[in-house]
This record gives sequence, C-alpha cells and structure tokens, in this order.
Amino acid sequence: MPDRPDRLEELRARRARIEEGGGPERTARQHASGKLTARERLAELLDPGTFVELDRFVTHRATAFGMDRVEAPADGVVTGYGAVDGRLTYVFSQDFTVLGGSLGEGHAQKICKIMDLALRSGAPVIGLNDSGGARIQEGVAALGGYAEIFLRNTLASGVVPQISAIMGPCAGGAVYSPAITDFTIMVRGTSYMFVTGPQVVKAVTHEDVTLEDLGGAEVHAGKSGVAHFIAESDADCLHLIRRLLGYLPQNNLEAPPRRPCGDDPRRMDAALDSLVPEDPHRPYDMRDVIAHVVDEGEFLEVQQHFAQNLVVGFARLGGRAVGIVAQQPAVLAGVLDINSSVKGARFVRFCDAFNIPLVTFVDVPGFLPGTEQEHGGIIRHGAKLLFAYCEATVPKLAVITRKAYGGAYDVMSSKHIRGDLNLAWPTAEIAVMGPEGAIDIIFRRELEEAPDREAARARLAAEYRAQFANPYVAASRGYVDDIIEPHETRPRLISALEMLAGKRDRNPPKKHGNIPL
Repeated sequence: MPDRPDRLEELRARRARIEEGGGPERTARQHASGKLTARERLAELLDPGTFVELDRFVTHRATAFGMDRVEAPADGVVTGYGAVDGRLTYVFSQDFTVLGGSLGEGHAQKICKIMDLALRSGAPVIGLNDSGGARIQEGVAALGGYAEIFLRNTLASGVVPQISAIMGPCAGGAVYSPAITDFTIMVRGTSYMFVTGPQVVKAVTHEDVTLEDLGGAEVHAGKSGVAHFIAESDADCLHLIRRLLGYLPQNNLEAPPRRPCGDDPRRMDAALDSLVPEDPHRPYDMRDVIAHVVDEGEFLEVQQHFAQNLVVGFARLGGRAVGIVAQQPAVLAGVLDINSSVKGARFVRFCDAFNIPLVTFVDVPGFLPGTEQEHGGIIRHGAKLLFAYCEATVPKLAVITRKAYGGAYDVMSSKHIRGDLNLAWPTAEIAVMGPEGAIDIIFRRELEEAPDREAARARLAAEYRAQFANPYVAASRGYVDDIIEPHETRPRLISALEMLAGKRDRNPPKKHGNIPL
C-alpha cells in the first residue's frame, strides 16, 4: 500500500484547513471584537478532550452569485457532542469567520442531525449562535433550513433541555430558534437579537436606533424578557451554561442530578425569624429568605432583570435540585402583573416538564389593578400562571411568609390546586383582601355614619386583621398543613422533598391542554 502515507497526509491537511475556519485574519478580527472562535468556545464549554466533531467535511453546494468559487470550511458551523461534568451534551457552534456564520442548506442539515441524535439519545442540546442570518445566495434552501431547525426545537421541547447562547448577531428568522428553546443567554456588548435591523426600522418607522438599543442584552433581559441571563464575556457565558446544566436532568424521563450536601439538612437559621418586618407595609428582600434556606445560600436566578416583582431560579435543598418561585416584596410590593405572570408560568412549566420540584415563597397582595393591566390582558396572562401551577405534577411546596390575598393566594401553589405541602409563618395573612380594602366594603354604611370616620376605620381594620389577617383560619380548614417558626423552614422543606420523592400524579389523557396564550 505505497499510497497510504499520502492519503493520511491528505486527511490531516484537510482537517487542519477546516479547523482554521475563516483563516488567521478573520480569527484575529473575531478576537479583536472580544469574541472567541467557534472551536475555542466548544473547548471552553465541554470537559477537556471530550468533544467529538461530526460532519466536519460538509460544505455548501451553491453555485449562484459566484458561490462555486467560495470556500466554506465546515459550512460555517461546528457540530458534535461531548461532556459537561461527565454528562453527554450535543452542541453546535456557529463560525462567524466563515461567511459570517450564515445559515445555508448544509449548515442547517448539520444542526438538524445533532438535534435528531439528542432527541433519540435523550441529552441536552446547546446552541452557540453567532451568525449573520440566512445565507442570501442560497435563497429558499436557507429558509427551509431554518424551518427544519424550528420543527426540531418544537419536537424536542419538554423532552430534552435546550439552551441557546447568543454570542454575536442573531437576526431575522434566526431569532425564533432561541425563542423556542428553554433558556437564552446573551453576552453584554457583543450580542444582539432582532427581527429587523436598524436600517429596516428606520425605513418603516423613521426611528433612529442603534444595534444595542434595538436588540442588545440589556434590552432583551430587562424589557422584552427574551433573554434569561446576561453574561459579561464569552467565557462567562460558557461557564454559566455549565452551571445551569448542573441543575437539569438529561431528559424528561430522568430526575435532576442530586449532589452531596455539605450544608446540614437540619440546619435552622435564626435570622429568618426577624426577616419579615412587623409593619405589613414595609418591604424586605425575598432573596434573603431564599439564601438563608437553600444549600450553601447558592441560588441561580433566572430572568433576574425582567419582571423583578417575581423571583424565579434554581437552588438545592439537601442536595436535590429545586425550582424556586417567589414574590419580591421589595419591587411593587410583590404584586402579580402581566410580565411576572408570564415569567412565572414559563418557569413553572419548564420545571414540571423536567421533574424539578417547585418551592414557592408567597407574599402577594394580589394582581396589579389599572386600565393598563386590564387592557393589556392581565386576566389572560394571569391565567397562564394559574394554568401552569394547576397542570404541574411535580412535588409542589409552598411557604406563605406574609400576604396571600385574593385570587393570587389561589394561584401561588395553594392547596386547592394540588399543592402537596403548604406551610405558613406566623406573619402570614391569608384573606380575600387586605384589611383596609375589606372594611371599606364590609362596613361601608357604618363608616359613613361614624362620627369619627378615621377612628372607626382604625378600629375595624384592627378587628379584621385579628380575625382574618393570620394563618390560623386557613390552618383550621387544612388549607395550610402547618404553621411553623421561620427558622424551621429549611429542615421542613427538605423533609417534605424526601417524603414526596416517590410522588405519582398525572393529568387526564389528552393531546395537550389549551393554555391561554
């Protein structure tokens, strides 16, 4: 076999050329813009030495517009699989140094192949997006490629976790794949997402807007809610993905990973006893409650910059991963509005899809009133959160720390919608509404006739608070399973998770429910 060494050399040379991507000059420009290359990102994301590349020799087949003379190593996307903390993970990483990472037919087929493999083998899919969008020279073949990806995103939803990192431009049809996935991470200053760019916006609406103001990380994390996390750099983004995956199961048939717990499950924290102010109108930070209860105080908050009156994220209790949903009294008094309802609903449904128990901390004065909320559809959007909690069959634990008023009490994992364990602190106030509003309705005539209206209001409010603004009436009916001292919260929740580890619950057979979208 005299020609064997030559063939091996040819293979090695072809591999080396493909691994260069767009070449040294474009790689230097990528670095100068503060970004890693597609392959550098994969090396940072995956456990060392675990990446196995697939379809490295795929390239485009286009001939129009001079494409027959254009070289496109790996067709602008690196695909394959590897491991994160020893667990199988499928990945694709778009290469902006090759045709601007634009998506053509071959590029899309490569992504679809690893998505199909992920679905068949039950492992997460991580997409590292850095692309100029559809490859115009390939026309409808590029558009068809996007649609093939969207279909697979949809079919994989709720089956395997899907995470999208936006690490450069993501425009036009490209934005809809990340929007279907479970979590989207953007890098501050170097990534942006929009359906139409600044030039089209100016032509249609006459607005002058920058890339950052139209679709930067702050915009999508704080205003639109499209981005779940902001990372400070490519490396920060990739480490965040690894951290997030640590809370998630490989697929919907597995339990989330359980880790050894170095924090005593029986630990009681006296600081919790004084966290809720005596004055029911004074705010406090619910994150402090969470930090004192969960393992090591570690909490990975999701959508931290959006709808801040509701806090959602991941933590561990006794080594078990849990999803936390909590009102934030420090923002809008923790009231539920349109954005917080949608934020909470999506998070609850994700946790339920992937067998992650839900722990809810309740301090909710109700739904936000006003024409803006009513005309914006607070009824429909609030119903999403209610639907999500009602539908969820994972273990559902709730702790009422202070207010639980009106329909918002029902929504927040109450006993009436299949809450498994509902605890209350002595500071809990469970009622149809707050004392001030209630007495204006119940005692309207008496107040009108009172010689000293303010004194009468104060007296009646105190009587109402003593009778209803406490957890004991609810507990007497079994709507609250126990009233506990705040410092007992951690061991009680961990005990409940152990008790519910074998929970079996299912919804009536159906194709799917009709959530009020």
